[in-house]
Amino acid sequence: QVQFKESGGGLVQPGGSLTLSCAASGFAFSLFSMNWYRQAPGKERELVAGVDTAGRSTNYADSVKGRFTISRDNGRYTVYLQMNTLKPEDTAVYYCNVRLGSANYWGQGTQVTVSS
Repeated sequence: QVQFKESGGGLVQPGGSLTLSCAASGFAFSLFSMNWYRQAPGKERELVAGVDTAGRSTNYADSVKGRFTISRDNGRYTVYLQMNTLKPEDTAVYYCNVRLGSANYWGQGTQVTVSS
């Protein structure tokens, strides 16, 4: 079955950096686009970034453009989210996502807290 193992979250000061990793299994990773979403307390889950199968085409939410970078390693079945210049409003649970046909699959989430 589809499984994700996310890591890399934590507490960081404003202006700091974190890199999230999501190791996937249970599907043909290299054939599907991958996404990172986030959900802050009291807010809806939102798309943060997406990457195509080859890692050449990416898209970002306006709020993170220029600060976050999504990438993937198909040999390692892993997608990454490099987050720089973090702001308190980036505080959220971050989720790895893949859409297979009509079904969405999610990781368990990793908490990112940006606070001084």
